[in-house]
Parts: sequence; structure tokens; C-alpha cells
Amino acid sequence: MNGEHLMNGLELIAAGLRALKAVPAVALTLVLITAVGCTRLPLASPDGTVTGSGSGPGTGPGTGTGGGTGSTGSTGNSGPAAANADVLSFQTHLWANIKGTDRCGGCHKAGGQAPLFARPDDVNLAYQAVGPLVNFTNPALSELVLKVGGGHNCFLASAQDCATTMTTWIKNWIGGTSSAALGIALTPPPDQSVGGAKLFPADSSQFQALIWSPILRRFCSDCHRPDAATAQTPYHASSDPTQAYLAAQSKIDLSTPSQSRFVVRLRDQFHHCWAMVAGGAPDCPGSAAAMLAAITSYAGQIPVTNVDPTLVLSRALSLKQGIPASGASRYEANILAKYEFKTGTGTTAYDTSAVAPAADLTLTGGIGWVSGWGISIGAGGAAQASPSASQKLAQMIQSTGEYSIEVWATPANVAQTDAYIVTYSGDNTHRNMTLAQHAMQYEARTRNSNTDNNGAPALLTSATGLFAQATLQHLVLTYDAVNGQQIYVNGTYTGDADPGKGGTLGNWDSTFALVLGNETTGKRPWQGVIKFVAIHGRALTAAQVQQNFAAGVGERYYLLFNVSALTGVLQSFIMVEGSQYDSYSYLFRKPRFISLDPNAVPANIALSAIRIGVNGTIARVGQSYARVNATVGSPNYTFAGGQLLSNVGAVIASDKGADSDMFFLSFDQLGSNVHPFVEATLSNPPMTPDNTPRADFGIATFERVNRSLSAITGVPITNSTISALYNSAQQSLPPAPQIDAFLPAHQTAITQLATAYCGQLVDTQSLRDAFFGAGLDASITATAAGFFGTATPNTTNRSIVINALIAKAIGTNVNTTVATTAHNELDALLTRIPTLSATATVSQATKAACTAVLASAAVTLQ
Repeated sequence: MNGEHLMNGLELIAAGLRALKAVPAVALTLVLITAVGCTRLPLASPDGTVTGSGSGPGTGPGTGTGGGTGSTGSTGNSGPAAANADVLSFQTHLWANIKGTDRCGGCHKAGGQAPLFARPDDVNLAYQAVGPLVNFTNPALSELVLKVGGGHNCFLASAQDCATTMTTWIKNWIGGTSSAALGIALTPPPDQSVGGAKLFPADSSQFQALIWSPILRRFCSDCHRPDAATAQTPYHASSDPTQAYLAAQSKIDLSTPSQSRFVVRLRDQFHHCWAMVAGGAPDCPGSAAAMLAAITSYAGQIPVTNVDPTLVLSRALSLKQGIPASGASRYEANILAKYEFKTGTGTTAYDTSAVAPAADLTLTGGIGWVSGWGISIGAGGAAQASPSASQKLAQMIQSTGEYSIEVWATPANVAQTDAYIVTYSGDNTHRNMTLAQHAMQYEARTRNSNTDNNGAPALLTSATGLFAQATLQHLVLTYDAVNGQQIYVNGTYTGDADPGKGGTLGNWDSTFALVLGNETTGKRPWQGVIKFVAIHGRALTAAQVQQNFAAGVGERYYLLFNVSALTGVLQSFIMVEGSQYDSYSYLFRKPRFISLDPNAVPANIALSAIRIGVNGTIARVGQSYARVNATVGSPNYTFAGGQLLSNVGAVIASDKGADSDMFFLSFDQLGSNVHPFVEATLSNPPMTPDNTPRADFGIATFERVNRSLSAITGVPITNSTISALYNSAQQSLPPAPQIDAFLPAHQTAITQLATAYCGQLVDTQSLRDAFFGAGLDASITATAAGFFGTATPNTTNRSIVINALIAKAIGTNVNTTVATTAHNELDALLTRIPTLSATATVSQATKAACTAVLASAAVTLQ
């Protein structure tokens, strides 16, 4: 491929130049790539057969003999030998996995159902038959993938994971795991007009009469109300009909009542069915029929709201009619295990690496699935592979002497310690490799010739770096014999050197198990969300880490809204990246004008005020692009990258859910088409006085917290460490002084900021001496136990820290009871610290005492 067209990660190529003769060529595709390079594709010979040459550099470690469950048979070929290197690659990576009688080979064999691409008797004939079934530009759109993804002879419990595994096998065959990763081909979506929709009326009286009173309040109120003994959201059975109405709307499909979540839960999942006759047994079919009848009656009374025909509208499409955007251009040349968590239900997370044996994870305890691909790990949760399936990790990593653990994760909090995110271990003190969270630090342990069986000494990221945050992060732990362990966060090396250095891995134990979110003993729980995990058989380079970070994670799609009829430009679209933000909304990002026609030359096309519509209605809130005002054309527009219209995101509420919601765009102007959007008039009801009693005390808001901590410690707010943390944590600090609005997240953010201020205070001698005096200087690196004492406290040395903190952070003119209480708490803390860590230093203990005071109500209450 030619790299000249690369711009902003976008490149246009003629797909027909790289297509099989038997496959209709798409005029153009838009390809997202990070690394520019060419992969081998089969070419049509004059006689109509398909031949090919060897693949590019970098082959994967898989043998092509597994992936998923079920047998695949031997990789050996009992018929004629592979005719060339490409047939051999097909045999190894794809044919060996699909020729089994429990897979495609059960039907698509000699004398069976055409095409005979899985025939076990002749791999060369199978190779010729498979060509039209494979999309060599975008393997995920191959007919083979679409078939199993639609449930056709799926060999796993999840059709989604069948599709992912089949895609991996195809990529391995055609070179998708080489250093030049495959991109994403953009093709036109189905052409669909914007239709009308039924909208929930403001008046909930019919909902109350038909659904809420006769069904929800009678049969769902044991759990789905806020005052229930075991309250569970949504509160559609609340005694407050307004609250119940709002909660129920996402569970009711007005267009297709039979697909309402209320009906599906009863009909298909047998959830809390009720008896249809007094004294009878729970009747799920009868309960589902009653719910369906009620919703059908309710929906029948709501008219269709048609979209205004005078609006300037794009064509429509659903989220999943977009083109999957996740994982584009990932580097996976040495993948050993991969978990994308696409299943969404059940107790198994599948290993989709296609490297046998599949190390599928069994989900136990407090684990649930999250929308947009991922799992949420709560108290007692763990995802564990069997020791036998995990064996491949030891065998393959020992052969290379290197590995990488790659994770996309969101910690539930930054207070959890000894919390194992990913571990390959046997118990609390025996492991091969572990990536863990230690409050606001990340910890890595690798068993090698220079460490003990527990991987000690461990690598711990710096405390001042504050790398662990309660937000989605890309974490990579790499290991090799020269550099030892290195940790990357969001594509950037933390800079922390491995105290254990590198070594050989000959002492690894192959009987251990791979576990996410805990230890095999259940004694090292981690809580949070994991959206992706990969184990690599090599240490990723910094460039490869950045490449995978840039590829992103989760269920994301490129949505191509057709505007050709409005612009007069062939195959022109507004391309928007869309994803499920959470269970209730969507996130849209970076709208861009593109054309798939390389000859298109858009010129001076006026475009203003983009709004997103859902199911025939313009969304009332979240319209971040309503102020877009651009002229599409040279020099901003290029065929290679289109024209970016906005860098911001927009969050739009879900209506029927990702499987049903249809989106469209409206414009105040696009080309010569003009129709200014008129915002709905909002009524302003008269204000009523709020006589709710208010607390006499409040909480310092974000800017006051920052300036207070600066004034107390003497650390300027312009300090680079402080400024960076404050800017990132500002939205998590208290926005208002009302104490009844104070949240745990606010306290966490205040503690993070106090930790940073105390760190700068104690580590900077001039500031430390101004605050505590010079009494700490000579002993700042000594042990806390020796300086402050333990069972017999050194009151003189303790007073250096305690008295200064009380005087400067709490004040000398306060109630003596308050000062005495604070003194006793700090004294107890200095006593306890050496019992938690015998090696804790005076510096660390002083920072802890400082943080305890600065993050307390004594400072934040006002």
C-alpha cells in the first residue's frame, strides 16, 4: 500500500485492486490504519484457481489447532500436500480449525453441501472453495464470519465469540497478525429513510391504568421499589407513579411490544413469573402473555409521531449497522490469550486468541456483564481459567523469555490495595506473573531467576505519579531479561525501574491458573470494570504499546450517515464514531465529512448545526454539534482523510436500546438545503420557595479546597504535580457547598489532592523546614519505627509532626476537645504505621499523617 494518502489515521484505497476475482469488487473503501504496510492476498490465476505468495513478517505463535470448545481434529492433511505456502497457511490457521465434523466439516465436505471449503480429504480444493467466502480487506465482514455470527453452526455458547474466533483464524491465515496490522474498511450502509416513531406521552395515566397498577405494583414490588427490603433498580414498581413511569420506559418497546424487556424477561428468561389462577403454580407463558397484552393495549393508544418532512435530514441507520471500530490496527503478532468480553451473558468469557487450547474464563461470585463489551467485578468476584488451559502461557512464555499483560480496566476506587487485576499464580505467595493495584499505584510481580517464588521484590509505580485512577485506563506490563518489568499507563512508560531486574523464567510453574480480579485463593480481590485483556508471548515495544492504546477498546462503530442527495457529491457521508456510553445513553464522537468516491471534489458546501435524532425525533438534550458551522472543500477536505467537523463528543439518551434505535442527522443547512431548526419553547413555572431546613455547615468547593491546601502547606497551586492532578480531578471535587450533596467520590478526590500536596511538602526541604522545622531532616529516610517509636512512643519526635499539623491545618484557637481528639488520632496513626510496614520511612509516615489531616473535615468543612 502507498502511505502517501495517510492522514489522521485515515486512508482510502481501491478495494477492487485487492479482491479475489470471484468476489465483486467494492468501488472504494476507507481504511483506518496505524501501521502502513501490505499483506499477501490470493490472486486469480488464468485458469480461475486461486494462488498466493507468502505472508509478511511476524507470525503468530498459534498452531491453528484450537480456539473455542469442541474438537477440530488433527492439523495434518491426509490428502494431497498443500500446493504452496499460502495453501499451507490456510491449512494451518483456518482449515484445521473448521474441518472437524462438529464444525463446518460436518456439512461442507466432499459429497456434502457446497461450497466444499471444509472438505478434509483435499486441502487444495478446500482452499479454492473458500476464496469467495473471505473478505481479504476486512476479515470481520467475511461470509464465514457473518454466518457463525448469525448463529449458523456456532461452536461456542456465544455467536458473537464464534464470529470473533473465526475472524482471528482468517486474520492469522492472511497475515493479520503481521507487523502491518489490518485496517477497517468502510463500506456504504443500507439505504434507509428516517421513519416516524411512537413517543411516550407526558401524561402517564394510561400507563398507570394498564401496566403499573394491575401488573407492576402487584408482581414486581418485592424488589423494584426504592423502599423494598432488597431494593433493585429500575424502580418501575415504585409507589410513586411518576418515578415508576420514567423507570419503565426503557423496558417498553412501543413499536414492537413483543420485544419489550418486560415481556422478554418473563417469556424467555422466566424471571419472577406469577400464577394466573389463585393457588396455582407460577405460569411464565401466561405471565408473559398478560404483560404483552397490557403493553400492546397501551402502545395502541399512542399515535406515531412523524418526522417533520421539511427538515434537512440524512438517511438513517442503527448503531450495529455501523462498521466495528474497535481493535483497528492492533499489534497482536505474538498473542497467546485474548478476552474481548463480547458475549454479554452467561458465566463464561471466551479466549478468542485462536491459540489452542482456549483458556476460557469461568465467572464466579460478584461478576456481571457491562454494555459495550466488558465485565464488572464486584466483591468476591473472579474470572478464572483452568490450570490445564493456562499451561500454554507457561510453555510459550518460557520459550521466549518474555511476555506482556495488556488490560483495559477501570478501578472501582483508588483505595484498594493488594488487589490483583490479572495474575497467573497458585496462591497468595506463589506466582508466575501478576499485575495489581496498590491504591494509586500499580504493582507488578514476576517470578524469575532474580526474584523469589512470590515475584519479590515487586515493581511499584511511584507514589507521586498517581498512575492508578478510577477511570478507564490502558495498562501494559512488559517483561524481558534485559529490562525486567516495565509498566505503561495509557501508552506512556511510567519510568519506574524494576528492582528485581530481568532474569530467566525457567522456574515458572505450569500448574498455576490465570485469574482476573482476584487470586486463586480469593484473598486478593480487585473491584472494577475490565473491558479487554491480552497476554502476549513477547515484550511489546513502546511503539506497539502506543499502537494498541490508539486502537481503543469496547463496542464502537463508525456510522456513515448518507448525505449524497443533499450535497450532490457521490457516496458522501457524515461519519461519526458511535458507542454505548452506558446502559442508558450513547456517545458520539468526531463527525467527519467523507466521500468513498476518489474522484469526488466537494467545493464550498455550506454545513451548519448538526443535530442527532433517534427513532424519528430530534433528541432534546446533548446536541453538542448544534453550533457546527463549516464549509466543506479544499484545503480542509482531502480524499485521504475527509474533513473533520468537530473534535467534541455528544451523549444522547437511549430510547429502545442498541438493537432497535435508529439514528439520523438533521442540519440547519447542508449545501443548498436550508431549514433552521426551531427549539421547543420551554415553559417556566413559577418559583416556589424552598423551606427545606439547611445545615449550618457546608463543604469547601473545589477551588476552595485547592487554595486551602496550598495556603496550609505553602506548596503553590502552580506546582506542576499539583496543577496536573487538580486539572484532572477538578470535576470529582465538591461543586457545591451543600453537605447533603457530598459524595464518596468527592472525598476520594480530596484525599488524592491532599496526598499530592503532602508529598510535595515533605519532599521539598525548604517547604518541609518551614512547616515542621528542621527536626525531620536528618532522619527523613530512617524507619518510622525507630524515629517515632512503636509500643513506647518517642513523644518528642512525634510532636514535631503532630503539633505542626494541628497548629497550621486545624488552628490553635479551636475547641480544645477538637485539638485533643486530632492529636490522639495522629498519635495512634504513627503507632500503627510500623505495624503495617516495618520498612516505612519517616517521610512516608509524615505524608500519611499530613494527608489524614488535610483530607479531613477539619479542613474541608466550612
